[in-house]
Amino acid sequence: MNIEKYKIEEYNQQANTKHVRKLESLVEEIADYQEVMQKLVDFQIAIPSWALGSGGTRFGRFPGGGEPRSLEEKIEDVGLLHALNRSSGAISLHIPWDVPQDYQAIKTLAAQYGLSFDAMNSNTFQDQPDQTHSYKFGSMQHVEAAVRKQAVQHNIEVIQHGVELGSKSLTVWLSDGSCFPGQLNFRKAFQRTLESLQEVYAALPSDWKMFVEYKAFEPNFYSTTVGDWGQSLLYANKLGPQAYTLVDLGHHLPNANIEQIVSLLLMEGKLGGFHFNDSKYGDDDLTAGSIKPYQLFLIFNELIEGMDARQMNHTTDLGWMIDASHNVKDPLEDLLQSVEAIMLAYAQALLIDRKALAAAQEENDVTKAQEILQAAFRTDVRPLVAEARLRAGGALNPIELYRSLRVRQELIKERGSKTVATGL
Repeated sequence: MNIEKYKIEEYNQQANTKHVRKLESLVEEIADYQEVMQKLVDFQIAIPSWALGSGGTRFGRFPGGGEPRSLEEKIEDVGLLHALNRSSGAISLHIPWDVPQDYQAIKTLAAQYGLSFDAMNSNTFQDQPDQTHSYKFGSMQHVEAAVRKQAVQHNIEVIQHGVELGSKSLTVWLSDGSCFPGQLNFRKAFQRTLESLQEVYAALPSDWKMFVEYKAFEPNFYSTTVGDWGQSLLYANKLGPQAYTLVDLGHHLPNANIEQIVSLLLMEGKLGGFHFNDSKYGDDDLTAGSIKPYQLFLIFNELIEGMDARQMNHTTDLGWMIDASHNVKDPLEDLLQSVEAIMLAYAQALLIDRKALAAAQEENDVTKAQEILQAAFRTDVRPLVAEARLRAGGALNPIELYRSLRVRQELIKERGSKTVATGL
């Protein structure tokens, strides 16, 4: 389904008077307004192919109808999101769920929607119907060399798919670990995993990055072989300059100080990118900013400070991607909400008076530092983000327009009410 440009323009014309009134009072308070606005216009957040259908739990899954049945339909759905918010200009594919049959046709289709291909994602956390060896007891850590070789070869094939599509990065997430004490030799598991990753790393093109993702628990509940940012950093340092740590906001134990982790990884030049989501109890894959919006803002505070200190480009020098998937929402509405929350946190962090904050920190003025941060966080920047969308050609209120156009109902008519997105 396509959303014609004139429908977005008609909607914006009707909503513009109210929008301008809200924006004018906000602009007066922003000294570097045009610079902030351009950064918001430029910022892009990749959409993962697997988030376009209803998610689920080990207890069940409740598809909502109209889900994309193919890679082509996934690209169409991301194109739809990008038409509405102009901040979702990339799609991240998962192999083998998204193996292209015709690379050129897929690239042409993506270009029609203004999309590029973000990080490629490998899958050694589940067995595929045609694979020779099982990953039940791990993949890159497995005691059998043949299983490790299979996992390595799969990742190399993922790189090859990405090269054909114009991607520049590979994300490796391993479910490897153990469920019970004594099941695994930790040291040998780490070493085998490192040796496997080294083989994949050797196959990277010179202009690619490898992102090593970590996760505290699940599906293994006693140990995880890449269980935290320290272990990921160990792998990245041992692999070489093209290897980086990837931070998934849900992949931490409760109350972890993610903003401090981000700051230190940036300082070391080893922060590769993000998977944005939110959580209440564990790795809940909830809509970004739905539970802990202040934490998301504090993360962006550290990101902007650290990136600016290293003279990094906010838009291109880190990988920005959503990794959220849940059972009870329209997945496209969920993604629109996540992108909006990320943009709001980024905008709020851009408004921080950094000179004043640095001075307060140097003077040990704790109260002043807190007031500076909270003044930016409590600023309603929704009109600012909406104006960035408007300037880029998107809708002032993407979800409102999405619903008024009955997009989900149209997708159900087009695809059926009992479709299940590929890979889920």
